[in-house]
Amino acid sequence: MALKISESASVQMPMKTVASLIVLVAMGVFAYTELTARLVSLETSRELMQADLLKASDQKPVDQEQLMLLEDLYKTTEKIEKRIEDMMHNKVNIQFLQKQMEKALSDVEVLKDKVRANGKSH
Repeated sequence: MALKISESASVQMPMKTVASLIVLVAMGVFAYTELTARLVSLETSRELMQADLLKASDQKPVDQEQLMLLEDLYKTTEKIEKRIEDMMHNKVNIQFLQKQMEKALSDVEVLKDKVRANGKSH
């Protein structure tokens, strides 16, 4: 059974169905247009953000100078920390030497007393 359609064939549809088809097609076109506009907007904002990031990532002379100053500050801080550690060791050594000197002085006094005592007995 072949379907025969000619120019003179007529189709009958209720007006309600025709109106709903027109509204449905219009809604589809509107939704497509809105989606396309939203995609274009998002792509544009993404490209602008990437351009801003690239521009922000470029080091300006001021940034380079600040980085050099920071590096110098870190090096200076490390040197100061090392000197402080050395000074702590020096303090321990000085305290030890003071104790040794006090002991030596007391031993010298004891020896002097012995020499004086020996000198009187002869």
